[in-house]
Amino acid sequence: MEITAFVETLDREGGLLASAAEKAGTGADVPTCPGWQVRDLLRHTGMVHRWATAFVAEGHTSYHPDGGLPDLDGDELVAWFREGHQSLVATLAAAPPDVRCWHFLPAPSPLAFWARRQAHETAVHRIDAESARGGTAAGIDTAFAVDGIDELLRGMHARPKSAVRTGEPRTLRIRATDAPGAVWTVRLSAEPPVARRTDDGPADCELTGPAAALYGALWNRRPFPDVTGDRSLAGLWREKSAITWS
Repeated sequence: MEITAFVETLDREGGLLASAAEKAGTGADVPTCPGWQVRDLLRHTGMVHRWATAFVAEGHTSYHPDGGLPDLDGDELVAWFREGHQSLVATLAAAPPDVRCWHFLPAPSPLAFWARRQAHETAVHRIDAESARGGTAAGIDTAFAVDGIDELLRGMHARPKSAVRTGEPRTLRIRATDAPGAVWTVRLSAEPPVARRTDDGPADCELTGPAAALYGALWNRRPFPDVTGDRSLAGLWREKSAITWS
């Protein structure tokens, strides 16, 4: 996907998130994030948006801490979230392609990284807001879902902090049924997972379904659509794969 497509998706997803949060109310529980209420979701995502904006807008070339969570609630909190989200969208849309700043996953450029990461960050938390609101959830584009699965498997969980590990080598396969070539083979061991965009060799467990369903499931927001083989590996993913802010 192109940077412009990620920015457009970020714009859409943030608007959907804010609308769902507003309808749910900031005191509503978030079923997909046990222990959180909508106010926690808005504070966290709004903080992340401002944190990301600062790297691109201010050109920080090393890690820069976030600005903390606001002491806001209700309509003021929703307005604060909307303001930060729109600032991020505007900053990414206006940034020069060669902007230099810190980023934490391999990417064609820092701008490509931040546009992609924030689009997925916001899409996942939009799912959270909709779970609090109830009713019909917005869809997720197949190409965007495939990209998000790839980022999660080959980016986020390739880092040393991934807790998805096994005592003996095991193989997990993820297969999107609605996107040609969207198959990942994930080698699990005592080291961080190694995921490749391949369909080679036997797998101990396979997770199969439409890309959008797998996207939500791998981010622990939806049940796995179809599991074959050793279901304990699906359970391991569910138990150990959470990405937390630290």
